[in-house]
Amino acid sequence: MCGTRFEAADGIPNLRLSGGGRIDTVRAFYERAPFPGYPPRDSLAGFRSRAERSRFAKLLDRAIAPDAAIAEVGCGTGQMSLFLAHGDRVVIAADLSRRSLQLGAAAAERYGVERVLFVETDLHQSALKTGAFDVVYSSGVVHHTPDPRAAFRAVARLARPGGIVIVGVYNSVARIPLRLRRTIARLTRFRAVPFDPVLRDRRTEPQRYEAWIRDQYRHPEEHSHTVGEVMRWFRENDLEYLRSFPSTVLDDDSEDLFAPAADDWRVERWISQAAWMATLGREGGLFLSIGQRGTMLR
Repeated sequence: MCGTRFEAADGIPNLRLSGGGRIDTVRAFYERAPFPGYPPRDSLAGFRSRAERSRFAKLLDRAIAPDAAIAEVGCGTGQMSLFLAHGDRVVIAADLSRRSLQLGAAAAERYGVERVLFVETDLHQSALKTGAFDVVYSSGVVHHTPDPRAAFRAVARLARPGGIVIVGVYNSVARIPLRLRRTIARLTRFRAVPFDPVLRDRRTEPQRYEAWIRDQYRHPEEHSHTVGEVMRWFRENDLEYLRSFPSTVLDDDSEDLFAPAADDWRVERWISQAAWMATLGREGGLFLSIGQRGTMLR
């Protein structure tokens, strides 16, 4: 035992160390507006109904073993962690924003979800054990860090040998429509944010509307990446790149997220990324990459 003691106010252990100027700026940003938040008068039935409208969420739940140890790094208000926390799974939901974690923990209590533990920590100095998890999931996180490549390395090291790593980042090409919307929004001092379907859906929910505005249009730290760049991150960290979601392989409609894609053709990747402007670009251009750690942990 190391003998170190940590605070656990509200049942949420505080394992976070100060991350420095830019990281602390991002933390303060989410303390003011936790993301993505929950609708008013939400219920477990409504929550699961919304989650199951996501093809990715359903396929991920199906692919993960019923007794897996899962870490969600940068869980925000915890929606994915709560969705995956059933059966004999154990889910650690980690974030640097305590206010976001409090919303997630309150939702877990409200829904009666018991197999999830919310933890306050920074991924760069994480208190989570290296090589301890069957599945490590981090979506919409590393692209909001000063050094996304280093952040990916910190996330990847949590996976056990043979474990799965899933990372979601903004795509450099698919993000173009939102950048155009953001330019118009800034020119009009946010009186007009055109063609944003998420804002239309949230127009009767002021808190979640403002959270989307802040996260997508006013974030203090943002990067975007190509599929090829993220593939290099996987190789650098002894991870076999399996596939992306959506797939960059034409006519690949596999229902097994953890199965390797049929092939990898660079031209095909660029065609797919251009097409994402019309699909992923409607909601910000985030894509997911999936890989598997080798049998030896470095």
